[in-house]
Amino acid sequence: MTTGAPREDRYPSRIGGHPKILPRMEPVVHAPARTNPPIDAGAIARYERDGFLVLESLLQPHEVEALVAAARDLLRAPDRLETETLIRERESQEVRSIFKIHAQSKIFAALAADPRIADIARFILDDDVYIHQSRLNYKPGFRGKEFYWHSDFETWHVEDGMPAMRALSASILLTDNSALNGPLLLVPGSHRHFVSCVGETPDDHYKHSLRRQDYGVPDDQSLEHLVAAGGIVAGAGKAGTVVLFDCNTMHGSNGNITPEPRSNAFFVYNAVSNRLEAPFGPPTPRPEFIAARKDVEPLERRARRAA
Repeated sequence: MTTGAPREDRYPSRIGGHPKILPRMEPVVHAPARTNPPIDAGAIARYERDGFLVLESLLQPHEVEALVAAARDLLRAPDRLETETLIRERESQEVRSIFKIHAQSKIFAALAADPRIADIARFILDDDVYIHQSRLNYKPGFRGKEFYWHSDFETWHVEDGMPAMRALSASILLTDNSALNGPLLLVPGSHRHFVSCVGETPDDHYKHSLRRQDYGVPDDQSLEHLVAAGGIVAGAGKAGTVVLFDCNTMHGSNGNITPEPRSNAFFVYNAVSNRLEAPFGPPTPRPEFIAARKDVEPLERRARRAA
């Protein structure tokens, strides 16, 4: 009896005793050269160089008000949500995140498919896209907890089976994000280096990591190396600003001890050609509400059907 060749893992992580920094194996912008982008070509160049792009005031105030009202209504009636998608802080039990938001709210489904955001994702990834993951992130005043440094791709590769770095995230600011209330922090240029982490992934790790991640986080020395090369930039801005960032960009956020709450909508656009395989780490993949395997219909087709 013969078996197929073992699957190549170009980004091994959580399998060795020492961390490593590996080079990126794919382009950042997949669109062919001289293809007209949906936004200024200089903005695409900055995204390719830094691994992220801040688009100020992409949404109008009335659009933000409607989204904020919808997010507030969801918090007031959590019993209408799929139970497993509601993630609470361990100590305070305040809502930290609501996952699968594009499938539980019509207004957030429309936001995920909005051409002002989705067309940029299609261009950068040069493919049809679907939502790999979506959520609302709440960081209430005074007690909003931090999100430690990490590359999303490391987790999506190891725990979900995402083959390649052909995905990006959009963080839509629903409240003003300042340097004080725990905004997204990004390390420019870090997307070109994959930090291979240490520690074997426990079973059902997601049940813990959605509140605090202990595995798949970079070591101090690797972080120091990346920050020394690129620095740290806050993805701050007024409500309605959109921060796009590559799946492998190192990012995190501080806790919020100010009175001002911080909330963002978050969509992960994955190329249809990059859909999930078997995880490269633990044998059991994470649930659908965190990592879509079945619901991979291209957004453009979904939007036409819903119209």
